[in-house]
Amino acid sequence: MENKKMPIGIEDFAEIITQGFYYVDKTGMIKELLSNWGKVNLFTRPRRFGKSINMSMLKYFFEIGTDKSLFEGLAISKENELCEKYMGQYPVISITLKATEAGNFETSRNLIAMEIRDEAEKMSFLAESDKLTASEKKSYDSLLQRGMDDETLYRSLKTLSGLLQKHYGKKVVILIDEYDVPLAKASKQDYYKEMVLLIRNLFEQALKTNSALEFAVLTGCLRVSKESIFTGLNNPKMYTLLEAECDEQFGFTDEEVQEMLAYYNLGEYYDITKEWYDGYKIGRANVYNPWDVINWCNQLLMNPNKVPKSYWANSSGNEEVQKFIQKMGNGVTKTQIERLISGETVQKKIVEQLTYDTMYDSVENMWSLLYATGYLTQSETPSGDIVRLTIPNAEVRSIFRDFVLKLFEKKIAQDGVTVSAFCEALKVGNVTEIERLFTDLMKNTISVRDTAVRKEFKESFYHGLILGILGFKDGWSVDSNRESGDGYYDIAIEIEEESVGIIIEVKYAEKEKFDEACEEALRQIDDNDYAAELREDDMQTILKYGIACYKKKCRVVMRKD
Repeated sequence: MENKKMPIGIEDFAEIITQGFYYVDKTGMIKELLSNWGKVNLFTRPRRFGKSINMSMLKYFFEIGTDKSLFEGLAISKENELCEKYMGQYPVISITLKATEAGNFETSRNLIAMEIRDEAEKMSFLAESDKLTASEKKSYDSLLQRGMDDETLYRSLKTLSGLLQKHYGKKVVILIDEYDVPLAKASKQDYYKEMVLLIRNLFEQALKTNSALEFAVLTGCLRVSKESIFTGLNNPKMYTLLEAECDEQFGFTDEEVQEMLAYYNLGEYYDITKEWYDGYKIGRANVYNPWDVINWCNQLLMNPNKVPKSYWANSSGNEEVQKFIQKMGNGVTKTQIERLISGETVQKKIVEQLTYDTMYDSVENMWSLLYATGYLTQSETPSGDIVRLTIPNAEVRSIFRDFVLKLFEKKIAQDGVTVSAFCEALKVGNVTEIERLFTDLMKNTISVRDTAVRKEFKESFYHGLILGILGFKDGWSVDSNRESGDGYYDIAIEIEEESVGIIIEVKYAEKEKFDEACEEALRQIDDNDYAAELREDDMQTILKYGIACYKKKCRVVMRKD
């Protein structure tokens, strides 16, 4: 029997169920949502954590006329009484604001209006309904017009829900996915106040003064402050990262990941999957990033020799981490970043109610932002709003590392004298000068502490620092992690004009055992004959370096081939 397909980029619940895609059952969310009843429910989760597919699932469950067979065999199907009472019993309005980003307010506003108009067009039966008056049908027609005025737009969801209630004789479920995306973009494009006014009026009409509303569910990345958006709303039910309710319904649990790996005969990759993509603590649950797991398994099915990479990181510009790293020395200490990258924790007060226009205004807000967006997670049960934060996994740690290296390269670019001196010392074999200069250069960045992070990560970090320096040397051919001899060297350099070849192997000197680490590096160069490629390219002088690093110290040993 052919395996089910991986649902990469598929956010329609019915398509996943009917078209042979693998589905991790999150229908338990329906029972939890109804058991914890709230008139307005907001789920905040990082991007790519399954918000949209869960909203699609809710739509298909509650919507009048739904295909009930979609839920056969899933967890919710065992709740007979609940299914009888709620499945297929409500008119549903379902919109997403994820595609409403724009460079100016007018365009973003029009995109929001078009999203609501598209949803209204799906309900064309209202135009012929014998339950509606001529005036009400005219109100429906106003939702279909291009160039919707402000009053019509503000009242659009309320108007549509009122018409649906009258047609069906039942109150309406409203689903709004990624409610805060237009706010996020507006904060970067200087039209935040206008967008706040639009969203506030739209939500107040639909969620506060709407007698046709049964209940509403919203999703987003941030819990935007009540004063900003949810003004006057009576006790909305908040499902944040700190709440235990529905904590397993976004993201994959360890059991679910093991089951997926077993289904595709990928069980041997469990440990590395866990190291790279697990580590998020939501409420009381420990979960994996679902976007990563799905993409990683898909890659392994095509190429079993694939190495893990940052799928989640590549779906965003990671602006939050970039700005955080840039704050080093301005409220964010290097020591705190060092502790995080090394696998340790920092304790911080979390501000759950942020606004997009002020989230970078203070370091306290930035810690909270990194937590809310998934770059940091809680390492243990928090004490109120005091949370012990940690980097969740190898993928996110690599994001931090890459931005640190970019910042290092930026500073190095401004110090051409030191770069030239370092490269000259490397070319002539002056190990004392190499040690001195590299130590001085490392003072411009963080260090990796001797703690929980695997040795390979520490070595790749210092490897990256050296590559960052060499990247500014004109006329040198620099390669990294290429095959030569019987293995893959760290760094190889060819200086063709002088027929000089250089091999560098970088090691992390655990417990400051510099000499042992240097000797291990040189032994690896010789045992694997990393210099073979340099000899083939007729390099007359070949220098082999073992460089051992610990925090901001280094030791260099050199031998000639």
